[in-house]
Amino acid sequence: MTYRLIALDMDGTLLDGEGKFPPGFDEILRAAHEQGVVLAPASGRQLGTLVDMFDGLHGSPDGFIAENGAVVAHEGEIVSTSPMPTGPVHAIIDAALARGFVPVVCRPLMAHVPADLDAASTAEIDKYYHATSAEDDLHAIVDGEVVKVAVYREAVAEAEIYPVLRAAAPGLNVVVSGANWVDAMDPAVDKGVALRALARALAVKPHETAAFGDYLNDYALLEAAGTAWAMDNAHPDLKEIADHIAPANTEHGVAVVLRDLLGL
Repeated sequence: MTYRLIALDMDGTLLDGEGKFPPGFDEILRAAHEQGVVLAPASGRQLGTLVDMFDGLHGSPDGFIAENGAVVAHEGEIVSTSPMPTGPVHAIIDAALARGFVPVVCRPLMAHVPADLDAASTAEIDKYYHATSAEDDLHAIVDGEVVKVAVYREAVAEAEIYPVLRAAAPGLNVVVSGANWVDAMDPAVDKGVALRALARALAVKPHETAAFGDYLNDYALLEAAGTAWAMDNAHPDLKEIADHIAPANTEHGVAVVLRDLLGL
């Protein structure tokens, strides 16, 4: 094994089509730990959600990249957060609500959502944010600790939500994170920056890092990794920059590659 830190996007990458870990992933996590390899989830999901998802497997990963890189944790401690400027946060909230989109205003440990959500939106948000607080006025909680604003709608995110957020907050890093999700963060934040920060915390050299991803919010992650795998189901832009193509997430592609790398 030539890698010491491997970042794993979750949805569409590590998780299968039903949002489940691939069979035998506990064995993979155990083998990686024994070989001194850190498998780090790298997701747009909330840190607490990621921790909960790995609870019950063989230990918890030593590192987490959450909120698309805006929150980085190492050995149970948050080692890096990147708050957003408050003005653009207010602008995104207004633009999203005006168009019937659902803004999720994220602090490092809590996601704040509109108080009047319908059941379908609540169910979708609960997949990614386990710690939520319903707010009558989202503007009231914007205080300099917001690390991300995620915007959801049952729509084509790349065509419908993305242009609205880019226009509302042109100075921010705005990325399409799923078919129905767009995330906005500080311009200095992305999964690639977070991977480098985690590598420094672990004293891992750039060429000892690898990453797996499938969507546009993974582009910087794959660029930053010493070796990059795009999933067979990945966005075409990721496949163009990847060193390798892994089988699709529905075929447990990450597990297939990791088993080979770990000699299982």
